[in-house]
Amino acid sequence: MGFIGWIVLGLIAGAIAKAILKDRAPGGFLGTLILGVVGAVVGGWLGSLIFDAPLEDFWSLQTWVLAIIGSVIVLWIVGALTGRRKV
Repeated sequence: MGFIGWIVLGLIAGAIAKAILKDRAPGGFLGTLILGVVGAVVGGWLGSLIFDAPLEDFWSLQTWVLAIIGSVIVLWIVGALTGRRKV
């Protein structure tokens, strides 16, 4: 998967993660999307480390699930560190 593919995957995964976390996601929409790109990388790394299941091609379900899970984890950690709580 090329560089543009990583960016698109991360942006979409970040948007889905923001929809899942709703108020716990810090920052605006652009910040969340950037964290989604980081989350896609983290999800791929964790998937290959824990499950021996690295990111595959762009249209693979495994790739999308790992990217979304990684984005949720990153957004949750950043939300916890910034002290943003659901009221």
